[in-house]
Amino acid sequence: MERRSFLVKAGAVVAAAGVAACGKKEEPAQTAVPAPAAPAIVTGGKEIRWRLASSFPKALDTIFGAADVFAKKVNEMSGGKFTISVHAGGEIMPPFGVVDGVQQGTVECAHTAPYYFFGKDETFAIDCAIPFGLNSRQMTAWMYEGNGMKLLREFYKNYNIVNFPMGNTGAQMGGWYRKEIKKLADLKGLKMRIGGFGGKVLERIGGVPQNIPGGEIYQALEKGTLDACEWVGPYDDEKLGFQKVAKYYYYPGWWEGGPQLSLYVNNKAWEGLSAENKAIVEAAASHAHVTMQSAYDAKNPDALKRLVAGGAQLRPFSREILQAAYDAAMGLYGELSAKNSNWKKVYEDYARFRDDQHSWFRFTEANFDNFMQVGRFAKK
Repeated sequence: MERRSFLVKAGAVVAAAGVAACGKKEEPAQTAVPAPAAPAIVTGGKEIRWRLASSFPKALDTIFGAADVFAKKVNEMSGGKFTISVHAGGEIMPPFGVVDGVQQGTVECAHTAPYYFFGKDETFAIDCAIPFGLNSRQMTAWMYEGNGMKLLREFYKNYNIVNFPMGNTGAQMGGWYRKEIKKLADLKGLKMRIGGFGGKVLERIGGVPQNIPGGEIYQALEKGTLDACEWVGPYDDEKLGFQKVAKYYYYPGWWEGGPQLSLYVNNKAWEGLSAENKAIVEAAASHAHVTMQSAYDAKNPDALKRLVAGGAQLRPFSREILQAAYDAAMGLYGELSAKNSNWKKVYEDYARFRDDQHSWFRFTEANFDNFMQVGRFAKK
């Protein structure tokens, strides 16, 4: 799609949403504009009608699409008796108003990236991604087999929300840069479109985080207002043509090793469901969770090839930069644990699980992947 046409037609929606894919982490305004309350409609005690408010525009098909997958599966498993209409960010409420919308019962459910709401409480971010956190598989393990679901369900009671994992992008790229970033000093004063916890850490190592809506990023890079930006990964990045104005494509996105999306359900709407319909919602959310990650894993390789063919130059972050960012992140987490009891309770369990996972993955996944991706090409 021609870039200018895309930015006019789709980028404007992204800008209105003020949201970057999965991630994109502009700190949300704390005042939402709720739509008129619309409780679930039950006909004859059999048919259920819900509305789902997404934080994403339809142009971001992989992320917004997870909600469509979820709604379709609920409809199929219920034999058409339980239907959920899906609404893009801004249709019935602001993209960053979905927590308030679900909490107040304006809508029955929402699909979002929890770290958008760290301004309410930093603990929200743990339900999505924090710098140097769990990767996608580890996050799923913590949620389903560790204490993640239990701890976050306790936390979300404060917001009248019942949460379910519903999607993950997998590890993201580290963004687009107009110049090479070879050493830590190269980050000093660098104006980068990044937000959330990634922005907090970048600031601590010399960068200048900028919160700019998605539809404005290309122009800002083109004009030099930005020195760098991050979005998600090849499939989504390709749509905006960043390689044309910022050719250095760095990796990995240390601030998003496995960002998880969530389904938020109003607790009263949830309790009003039968045991059968609760099981349907839970199963459909898990199905959408797997489907979204699969879509990214399937689509990113070809997109990366096209980006490189179009001029993108891949570069790894130096060990110096990664270590400085890691140290800054751990310092931030220690400060949060000292002042936020919610964060401390959830993060301490999360960190223990992360450490155990790495003690296992280093002997299996990491070594196997390293051989398959690098070692098998080495000369014998």
